[in-house]
Amino acid sequence: MGTFKNLEEARTFFSGDRYALESGITLEELTEEGSVCSCRLSEHHRNAEGGVMGGAIFTLMDFCFATASSNRHRPTVAQQVSLNYLSAPKGSRLTAKARCRKDGHTSCVYQVDVTDDAGRDVAQAVFTGFKL
Repeated sequence: MGTFKNLEEARTFFSGDRYALESGITLEELTEEGSVCSCRLSEHHRNAEGGVMGGAIFTLMDFCFATASSNRHRPTVAQQVSLNYLSAPKGSRLTAKARCRKDGHTSCVYQVDVTDDAGRDVAQAVFTGFKL
């Protein structure tokens, strides 16, 4: 494993990320290559039109990036993000998967993909991280 000895140690560390946790986001998997996070959707995540807010999707992606990148180098912060929303979620759960594409000396690049439990591609982002 990386910075964290195991998944429980990482979950304990990220319990300080109150916004993500109070939004219902859970760290499911953590490896050297990346992480998997999920979120069960509720009315809390809906906008006035009844759809899932883009900010809720981004928060899931940002947390997934944070867990993956921090497992390689802590602390790492997002420096730039390019995000595409692909389709509206139809299921009741979102899953984000982050994988490292480049791990340099002072920066890193991660791709984060979000799908819903109906199998739809919801969003894709590329995060550039800066290692502090």
